[in-house]
Amino acid sequence: MLQKSKDLTIVVAGLGYVGLSNSILLAQKHHVIATDISQERVEMINRRQSPLVDAEIMEYLSNRELDLTATTSAEAAYKVADFVIIATPTNYDVDKNYFDTSSVEAVIEIVTRVNPEAIIIIKSTIPVGFTEQICEKYDNPNIIFSPEFLREGHALYDNLFPSRIIVGRPAENEKLVRAAAQ
Repeated sequence: MLQKSKDLTIVVAGLGYVGLSNSILLAQKHHVIATDISQERVEMINRRQSPLVDAEIMEYLSNRELDLTATTSAEAAYKVADFVIIATPTNYDVDKNYFDTSSVEAVIEIVTRVNPEAIIIIKSTIPVGFTEQICEKYDNPNIIFSPEFLREGHALYDNLFPSRIIVGRPAENEKLVRAAAQ
């Protein structure tokens, strides 16, 4: 369970259901900077309005104390992050039998360049073996995968009351083992 600590800065890349629900969940106990390419979405979050139809997200943004800010300046946010959660879209192409993971890779590339000590948690849907391949490609051992099991319209509820939590990465990296336990 997360311990109350404002010492951690968590950056969430992507403000869809997964990113926004994770941002709200974590902003109850940590400093969270949410990033998105949509200026409109960022402005709505900073006004404490939900760009998504989700009763819990709307209630938490309107009525709860959250240490949450949103920005389109992702690189600046990554520089100060202890953790970066990637919740960007990965579309599956049925014809090519392939996931477009370019948005995930773009975040990893920037974080690795500007803040190589940050722990990166991939929440986006990715193919089997992707985490190991991407760790090697970017020579970054600080990447883990933790899939989401969220229902659209109930994403924050599902994060507040999870039915399962999975974190995947080889156990030989003590830094990641400690981070996963937080």
